Amino acid sequence: MRFRSRLAAALLAVAAIPAAAYAAVIGGTYYAVQYDYREFFAATDGKNFQVVLQGNPFPGTDPAVVARDLLPMMQAGKPMPRLTFTYETPPEPPRPNYRLVLVFDAANDLNSDSVCKGTVRFKPGKPGIFNVYAIYCRNDMTMSETTAWTPANGPTDPRIGELFRELFMVVFSDSPALRPNQGGGMGRN
Repeated sequence: MRFRSRLAAALLAVAAIPAAAYAAVIGGTYYAVQYDYREFFAATDGKNFQVVLQGNPFPGTDPAVVARDLLPMMQAGKPMPRLTFTYETPPEPPRPNYRLVLVFDAANDLNSDSVCKGTVRFKPGKPGIFNVYAIYCRNDMTMSETTAWTPANGPTDPRIGELFRELFMVVFSDSPALRPNQGGGMGRN
């Protein structure tokens, strides 16, 4: 009986190795007090949602090719609303201007509020590592942010698709705990 349980445990461990090899690492998160998933859902459901790419995660590859290859992976891992990710800038910025900014190999001291205002800085990238700082902006204000990284050999690496699935669940969290005005004894008059 012990042999069977040890064998089962060993097989389970071996089966988990490919899953661990594809796992993305999600870093710290921040949600503004004003963050509300319901607002995000209403603003994006059935609409285009702008993604702004800053930097190039694969310096040896043409940035246009990287952008082209990342878009379908983002779309496959998209959050719940029936949104369509796009890189196109609207002819006239909408108000409020919701967008997702992805900064690749962001400087360690880069602030998300400055990213939403259009300022970015970079650090040298590490070959074979896809490193992204994701900021969900409303106008010039950060609504949520997180970082993520995974090993990747190029823009079509399937590990990037898995990273986006995990990343979007964090940056566009629908957790009831994040809903504004859900307690605290500060009722409205």
